[in-house]
Amino acid sequence: MSIADLPPDLDRAIRAALSAADPDLAALVARTGPCRLRVDTAQEPYEALVNAIAHQQLHGRAAVAILGRFMALAGGVFPDPDTLLAMPVDALRGCGFSGSKILAMQGVATARLAGIVPSRHEATALSDDELIARLTTLRGIGRWTVEMLLIFALGRLDVMPVDDFGVRDGWRVLKGLDAAPRPKALADIARAWSPYRSAAAWYLWRASDAAKPPARANPMTA
Repeated sequence: MSIADLPPDLDRAIRAALSAADPDLAALVARTGPCRLRVDTAQEPYEALVNAIAHQQLHGRAAVAILGRFMALAGGVFPDPDTLLAMPVDALRGCGFSGSKILAMQGVATARLAGIVPSRHEATALSDDELIARLTTLRGIGRWTVEMLLIFALGRLDVMPVDDFGVRDGWRVLKGLDAAPRPKALADIARAWSPYRSAAAWYLWRASDAAKPPARANPMTA
């Protein structure tokens, strides 16, 4: 079930389950209302991974500009794997990609052609753990990147990205802690939120963003 078309009864079930798990989480859910995670149900895993590589270590606007130039090389559409692999390295550098990012993107394209990176349809037959194990073998792709793919492209409901600073900071804010919990500690806490840990992450992002000036809120998780 994709979060993008969350039916009202499932939304109520998610909010009830999270609220029952922790009183502070219940208060956060009540303040925030329905879970509004944005999922791109048309995006292929290949495209999501290339986009993720482009955004690594860059401000969002800079990455969008680079991706715009990248797509312009392909006539205004997102390049398929064959097109990407045929692009001269100098042209990709001209878009703003570093050498390491070019190698990572080429690796993703090659892996898509080899079937290592699945299509959206193929991904439905793979568990979250199987996708993480398979895709983290690729250059430049870590666990967090695959978890963002699972949540924002594939709409998986039970993913807890414990390495994400915003998620851990949200728990810190929610509980009034001096420091954010370590990933393992949050993973242990989050077991009580299964099978709706993706929604819990979204609510924790909201808690973290609410404690920041508006200009510093994370637009990807809004």
